[in-house]
Amino acid sequence: AGLFDGEALYLNANDREFQALYMEAPDANLEAAVIVLHGRGFHADWPLVAGPLRVGLNERGWASLSLQMPVLEKDAKYYDYIPIFAHSFPRIEAGIGYLRSLGYKKIVVAAHSCSVHMAMAWIEQSGDGDIDAYIGIGMSATDYGQPMKKPFPLDEVSVPVLDVYGSEDYPAVIKFAADRLQQMTIAGNTHSAQIQVDGPDHFFEDYESELVSVIAEWLDTVLK
Repeated sequence: AGLFDGEALYLNANDREFQALYMEAPDANLEAAVIVLHGRGFHADWPLVAGPLRVGLNERGWASLSLQMPVLEKDAKYYDYIPIFAHSFPRIEAGIGYLRSLGYKKIVVAAHSCSVHMAMAWIEQSGDGDIDAYIGIGMSATDYGQPMKKPFPLDEVSVPVLDVYGSEDYPAVIKFAADRLQQMTIAGNTHSAQIQVDGPDHFFEDYESELVSVIAEWLDTVLK
């Protein structure tokens, strides 16, 4: 494997170190940074979604910080992960703290798949006061026979939310799209949006540039 783009560093969460990959914003722009949270069982430079997103958004003018999320063994399912959602909370907070320490004024969390569940659980516990926007990619993904215990608290998220998914995404992601949109509408942020990208499955393979463009264009409208 070649050298990845950006700077590898270690952040501290509850006295335990975890890896993160940081890419400084071009032109020393300290306005906004995006925290990228990878899908289940993978890593911060995962070549599907996480890696392309952190590099692609950086190329579009945003700083990016991709965090290593808690992972279990490869065959672990959605219900196996529920008990460890809370282990992600101090990691998300450490990422926010690191970016704040560098001077970034606006911080966005962009989560994919299982990390959507983790980030939503964090928002449910801590609120959204520490972030300026939230992006969920492939929201509502679970395993067969393991439905979500309760809906995401999207009706209580006050910051702008982007719900983005592929037209060939997992059935649950597509099935609950209308419910998610209704919850976002209840929350009432006029910048929130739901976008179905035509073509990709859950992992946006071969549609990386489309995913980056959709997110970057939304961010430009919402935060710049």
